[in-house]
Amino acid sequence: MSDTVIKVENLSKQYRLGNVGLGSLGHDLNRWWYNVRGREDPYLKIGEENDRTTKGLSEYVWALRDINFEVKQGEVLGIIGRNGAGKSTLLKILSRTTTPTTGQVKIKGRVASLLEVGTGFHPELTGRENIFLNGAILGMTKQEIKSKLDEIIDFAGVERYIDTPVKRYSSGMYVRLAFAVAAHLDPEILIFDEVLAVGDAEFQKKAMGKMREVSYGEGRTVLFVSHNLDAIKNLCDRSLIMEKGIISFNGETEKSLNIYLSKQTSTISKDFQLKKKVGSTYFKDIKIKMNGDHILYFNNPVTIEILIFSENVVRNLECSFQIFDLEGQAIVYNWISTSFEMAGILGKKGTFQITICIPNVRLYKGEYYFGFNLADPRGKVVYDTIPEFYLFEVNMGDLINEFGWRKDVCKYIENIKTSVEAV
Repeated sequence: MSDTVIKVENLSKQYRLGNVGLGSLGHDLNRWWYNVRGREDPYLKIGEENDRTTKGLSEYVWALRDINFEVKQGEVLGIIGRNGAGKSTLLKILSRTTTPTTGQVKIKGRVASLLEVGTGFHPELTGRENIFLNGAILGMTKQEIKSKLDEIIDFAGVERYIDTPVKRYSSGMYVRLAFAVAAHLDPEILIFDEVLAVGDAEFQKKAMGKMREVSYGEGRTVLFVSHNLDAIKNLCDRSLIMEKGIISFNGETEKSLNIYLSKQTSTISKDFQLKKKVGSTYFKDIKIKMNGDHILYFNNPVTIEILIFSENVVRNLECSFQIFDLEGQAIVYNWISTSFEMAGILGKKGTFQITICIPNVRLYKGEYYFGFNLADPRGKVVYDTIPEFYLFEVNMGDLINEFGWRKDVCKYIENIKTSVEAV
């Protein structure tokens, strides 16, 4: 393997959907009988691709299918993709917490993984005891762990709680300590799966610096999954794009991000198209007005005009809008404060217009899109939803000198004014 520390060959992972307890023994016996006769597992032939948005015909699904790649010593590899693309499944196999269905993984060196909050921690043990437990799992001696103990506690910033059972830790404290343990106990390979999103901004900055230090300074290998594309861009030399259980691209991070974002953009409708609705209450039309055609200048207003049609009388109807980034993360979420009762239309049916005026929108430069929901919050009924609508770009314009690129002044929307009337 020379300087290759991870080699993945023809890796696939199949899962069974639904209530696994029913019929599992029969399937296992069938597999055994095929194996005794030297024949291929019959269930490997019927699995479908992993598309979480569609209903399949088979009860088996391929979470991963024919994955092949290599990672060199000291390399920082990013893994990006939408939810359900197979990223976490791949890291679980690399961490040996689950086994592949077919294929093999060759790893040279000790692996420390942080796949979710609290991975590898025993809730009844204190923070100090969990440090020794994790070190022992990695094959370190008690003396080796002691030599790193003060450094780990200082980095995690949880000294006051270090002798308290970790079940009493907040999720942020959990991640702080778990990351500190993984990064300081000298494994050759570090695997992180979106865990830094739980930490605060100060800790994220410190953790990113530590990952650069262990990779570039100490020659250790890092695999990093994150929906924070800025972190991927700043940290990773090379990135994989995962899509429906396969690797659709493997190359330089900058090129990977461009390809990934272009795919995300192509799935978002730039203009609202009327569709035949099944329910009795739905969005009839939506118009969004901003500076230019799909261009919004920083700190400028946006007006949204929404037409709603209802065949039934309006009761407890509420409308909400969201603004998402291209990763699908909600940057802004707002229940529109409309009072149908004050407008004199409560108990009526027909077409209603909601007008939303946002006087100043402060979003960090980039591309975003709107999402809309129409629901009865008391009855817990969702009448209509438009998850991806009207892609637009935020342009900082001349205000870059006033606000710079600070993100803390962005993602800022207030003084929203709404009105509703029957049409």
